[in-house]
Amino acid sequence: LSRGVDSQLFHPARRDNALRGQWGLGNEDIAIVHVGRLAPEKNLGLLKRCFDGLQATYPQRRLKLIVVGDGPQREALAKALPNAIFCGAQRGEELARHYASGDLFLFPSLTETFGNVVLEAMASGLGVVAYDQAAATQHIRHGYSGAVAMPGDEDGFCDAASWLLEEHELLRRVRLNARQHASRQGWPAIIEQFERQLRGV
Repeated sequence: LSRGVDSQLFHPARRDNALRGQWGLGNEDIAIVHVGRLAPEKNLGLLKRCFDGLQATYPQRRLKLIVVGDGPQREALAKALPNAIFCGAQRGEELARHYASGDLFLFPSLTETFGNVVLEAMASGLGVVAYDQAAATQHIRHGYSGAVAMPGDEDGFCDAASWLLEEHELLRRVRLNARQHASRQGWPAIIEQFERQLRGV
């Protein structure tokens, strides 16, 4: 049975300019989002390295790192990223609002069996950067609906994120394609496929 996503809950229409304003961002600025448990096994040191690299590459653009989630590494991460915004754990519609108010999603984990946040971010219309494994392998077509790097290749991961920010039109197109793909991964379609398989047996 395939993994699915609630593509009506996680939807670009939940983008909230008032929330972006609280983050200090305007319409043309870039919110770089990470959602997940803040724990050592999530490879979160790469968030800092990647974000610092993006700021150095695009000094003329206003970028802000938004971290959604909680866990034992939050305090250390907040010290390492003093200018990031830590939103704590969010659920339901609030979580969906935080996703949709972002632009680029960084998912540096190497320990996921699937990684539901990848599909949730895609359904919310974000450009996703992840390692080419688990959910990213199944759902991201590199350069079309997101960007992937070989597992463990931190330079490749940072380069993929940088590439997505090179042109406004590129990121816009990738975000549209991500949403289109994720919208076909809703639970009704998955259950219908499962029922077809049962009838075939």
